[in-house]
Amino acid sequence: MGWAVAVAVLLSASPTFVTRGDVTPEADLRREAQAAWTSLEAQYTAQAGGLPTRAPATVTLQKGTVLPPERNAQGRPGVVELRQNTLGVLDARLITALRHELAHQVLWWACPASSEDRLFHEAFALTVSGELPAWREAPYQSLSRAAKEVASAPAVDTPRARKGLARILGEHVGFPAALTRRLRQCHDGTRWASNLSVEELADVAVLAPEPATVVVSRHSGEVLFAEGDVRRAVPYGSALKPFVYAAGTVASASAPDASPPLLAPRVGVQEWACGAGLPPKVDARLALLRSCNGYFLDWEATGRAPQAFGVWGPVLSAVGLTGLPADMTEAIGLRSAHGLSPWGMAQAYRLLAEGRPDVLALLTGNVEEGTLSGLSTSKALKGVATKTGTVRDAASRPQLGWIAAVDADLVLVAVRPGKMPRHFVDEIPALLARVRKQTAGLEAARVQVLGLLPSASVEARCAGAGFALEDGVPRPTPTDFSRLDALTAKGTAVCLGSPWRVRFPDGPDGGRDYAGVFTWSPPPPYRPPPGVPTTPSALKARRGSDFVFRTTRVQYTAGVVAAEDVTLQGEARVALSRVVAHNERHGALRHPGRALCDTTHCQAFRGTVRLRPEDTRALKHPPLKWGTWLTFSQGGSTPWREFRSRAQVEALLGTHLVSLRFESGRVRYLRTEGEAGAPYEDARSLPCDTLRAGLQLPSCPQRASFDGPRLLFEGQGRGHGEGLDVEAAKAATGLSSDALLHRAYEALPTRPPAPQAGGG
Repeated sequence: MGWAVAVAVLLSASPTFVTRGDVTPEADLRREAQAAWTSLEAQYTAQAGGLPTRAPATVTLQKGTVLPPERNAQGRPGVVELRQNTLGVLDARLITALRHELAHQVLWWACPASSEDRLFHEAFALTVSGELPAWREAPYQSLSRAAKEVASAPAVDTPRARKGLARILGEHVGFPAALTRRLRQCHDGTRWASNLSVEELADVAVLAPEPATVVVSRHSGEVLFAEGDVRRAVPYGSALKPFVYAAGTVASASAPDASPPLLAPRVGVQEWACGAGLPPKVDARLALLRSCNGYFLDWEATGRAPQAFGVWGPVLSAVGLTGLPADMTEAIGLRSAHGLSPWGMAQAYRLLAEGRPDVLALLTGNVEEGTLSGLSTSKALKGVATKTGTVRDAASRPQLGWIAAVDADLVLVAVRPGKMPRHFVDEIPALLARVRKQTAGLEAARVQVLGLLPSASVEARCAGAGFALEDGVPRPTPTDFSRLDALTAKGTAVCLGSPWRVRFPDGPDGGRDYAGVFTWSPPPPYRPPPGVPTTPSALKARRGSDFVFRTTRVQYTAGVVAAEDVTLQGEARVALSRVVAHNERHGALRHPGRALCDTTHCQAFRGTVRLRPEDTRALKHPPLKWGTWLTFSQGGSTPWREFRSRAQVEALLGTHLVSLRFESGRVRYLRTEGEAGAPYEDARSLPCDTLRAGLQLPSCPQRASFDGPRLLFEGQGRGHGEGLDVEAAKAATGLSSDALLHRAYEALPTRPPAPQAGGG
């Protein structure tokens, strides 16, 4: 009589646990059995979608008299036999064995159709009994080898088969989907058409249903391209090995020598099958490029390998890693216990590129001597850091292929179901080129920011995942606003997933957005040229800032245009954007040896903004032909009149001022000089913009008159009035940006300017 028939006779009511006095203490044993039954029934209900409809009348718990040496328990419907090594002691081994056998009892009464399916029974019992962690502590074996062990074993309840089965079950995040499907069949009364197979059980249920690709900017962090479900976490294969390497090569006070070991390949070991021509000793660099699983496993065996990605574990968790790895097999993706989305991986690689450029430099060798070498596409990826990863099923077939690629400006992550990375790597150069064509100006732009403010007064907050890099080690930043000088004191500050929000006293409510990277870089002291009057504010502007901000050229350009005229659009916006981008390339004309500043001494920049089509269109034009700094101002013709005290003016130009007049962009003035009895008038001149900026006038005045202790300045428009007149450009409908720029700068020479002395 088959088990299914026997079960049909036995099942009638909730189980009563019966003991015979040969396993003691009996009352404690019954309590353990009842607690285990309640837990197992709850797990069954959660996965099957409802309570079991039948139960056995009794389950007898007794001592096993003919148990094989390798077993701690065995059972048949209605009976559980246990091995008790010490009378009166219910140790952890016995309790685990009890739970395992009761799991079989649950299935015998709740799902009699599966009674002959030994693999299903054993997989369910291992999953719900709580013993999987103990089996995972055994030496590592690959998924394909584990599947072969289970398939070839004469019985699935032997230690060797259970080890392989535990390896397969450990491939899943949460409850194995194959078991859930089968339990629902039980509950729905569906015919058990075929027994569970190793292939069905080993299937990774979290695979992406379609290809996914994401590209983010290394500089601004913005997502430039996304296709497919880039936020869905999937198994990552070997794609996170660089983070293991980075964590294992961080020197500290406790481990000053952080060099990974040289290891000898083990011949005949599958995990060391990572390409021909391995040297007698393999270092971590070659192991990373060749993706040698055996090296990483043997590194862990030395006791010196990083655990759970070391200092990079918090980074990966912050960008969506579903769980930290318990051991190296999970960290390097041999066991797919956890997942990460393509978006999260791109963010992590962005920070890795910022904090560990040495690791990225190493990964540029992947196309020459690593997993992507010897392909027709390899040359097209020269200089690009790449890392591959493959998730395989029980038959070693590719389920997911990963490629992470990082160049000077972009981070690309691509996932392809059912493909090896070498089979779709030819897409990567085309994708990088596509993104650059779609959005021009993705190169880095650096600007000294917030220099007019005391450094200690500037605060920043990251709404995503903020990290301060200290000698290449990422440290999470506070979730609330904190001083920017503290965040950048030991390295770069990077915000993953959002712009930095920056605030300061008397600034805009809520602060400003800065999509990019901050560093601390105090400028050298600034001394104005002799005889040039300079206000305290101008001194600060010409000195520069302690903070250097890096974003993309197009983001910087859009920010400057928005600071000048947020309403600007059309060809006038394109023209101004081209001028701003030109000046960014010639920033050394304002601050030799430094990034340009964010004040009107250079170009006003008040943070990053949402891009407009004109911004990217402007940067698709070729660079402008002029080799000098190009001035621009808001311009316009609106008249203005403003008073300034004689004391203010003379503080800038000198005492005993007699007259002022304005022509050709300069202010010409007379001062009375000489000793008493022999006075004379001294004629001098300065750039008009020096006076305008020093007195904070709307534009360069057209005339000035004395009014007792005051001077009246009169003019029109806004700004210094030189170069591109933004208001005039807005009014010039029908003109292209080329025509507007020619009209503004036609008198300027096109050859490069001669080197200029000066500092700041």
